[in-house]
Amino acid sequence: MPPGRERVTACLIVQDEQARLPAALASVAFCDEIVVVDGGSRDRTCEIARAAGAKVIENSWPGFAAQRNVALDAATSEWVLEIDADERISSPLRANIEALLAHPPPQDMAVFALRNRFLGGPLGPSAKYPAYRSRLFRRGTYRHDEGRAVHEGLELRARPAILDGDLEHELAGSLREALTDVRRYARLESVHVVRPSSPLAYVKGMLMRPAAKLAYRLVVDGGWRDGWRGVLKISLDVGSDVWVWGRVLTGRGARPDATPAAQGGEHFGRRRVGPVKVVAIASSPRGATAALRRLGELERRGADVALIAPQRPEGDPRLPFQRVRRVGPLSVIRAIEAEMHVRPIDTVIAEDRRARLVLRLLPGSFRPQLRDLGGSEELRWS
Repeated sequence: MPPGRERVTACLIVQDEQARLPAALASVAFCDEIVVVDGGSRDRTCEIARAAGAKVIENSWPGFAAQRNVALDAATSEWVLEIDADERISSPLRANIEALLAHPPPQDMAVFALRNRFLGGPLGPSAKYPAYRSRLFRRGTYRHDEGRAVHEGLELRARPAILDGDLEHELAGSLREALTDVRRYARLESVHVVRPSSPLAYVKGMLMRPAAKLAYRLVVDGGWRDGWRGVLKISLDVGSDVWVWGRVLTGRGARPDATPAAQGGEHFGRRRVGPVKVVAIASSPRGATAALRRLGELERRGADVALIAPQRPEGDPRLPFQRVRRVGPLSVIRAIEAEMHVRPIDTVIAEDRRARLVLRLLPGSFRPQLRDLGGSEELRWS
């Protein structure tokens, strides 16, 4: 190991993964330590992991989040890299992880793009690529929320480092596998939905929102560009939402102790933690310069900031920046979504006339607002 390079532990949770595990282990062979937590495999999973030099822990399945925390507790390196048996660290991503370890950043978290493969081909906009994932972080800084049955991802407390290169994910190799995944995740998600008292809520959950989601993912996200695979993937995602509400309607979901669903029909909400995140939109060089000044002041007060504009203004080169060819509704929605994947947004502000007009045209979920950014208090949540 080169002098000064920090160590990294790869953490995997598995069960009956003898077919897919060897490729996942090979992709993290560069790591200093590999921890595999097995939930009760009946195949050769544990044998394969031990043969690859992994530290294997056999622990009866307690749920996704709790099992991931078991792996975190067994890691001994400065950094932790979490992957699943159906994921692979690509060569470009490996090179960038190695560079991060050789020259550790001030951040305690790094994110990178997830590239899904579905029925033999890669997905782009239909799977919201790059869809950043927070999988590389300093040991001891994060833990998974064991109150969630699924979607146990980490809630970032600060803006992370962003690494180039893809985490490759074998989403489903067959239609049967894809349908099995839809059923399994719908069952897990349904226990987090609070059973509504109004019949209209079921109409919205099973008809109106799925129809809107299908149109949005195909047109606004551009999912149609992925061809039949993209259309099928989006249709299955929409079908999963219908299935969730069907389980709630028939009393098979929505446990009394369920984690409340978020407002607006989302199955899960995110707690606000860390610095307030502010994104500015500017369509002109003058607007971008004004945005740079405002964002700089907000950053000095502790905010996490980013700019969406056709051109980066002269000034602080560290300013997180999303380039758009032209400030229009579709391009701004896609840029805002990309920033949301890095870390949830609290406020979007517009710095010139065109940006203000475009912002008014966006759905409410893409223009969150905090009432007061003035004053001198530090802009942080808990």
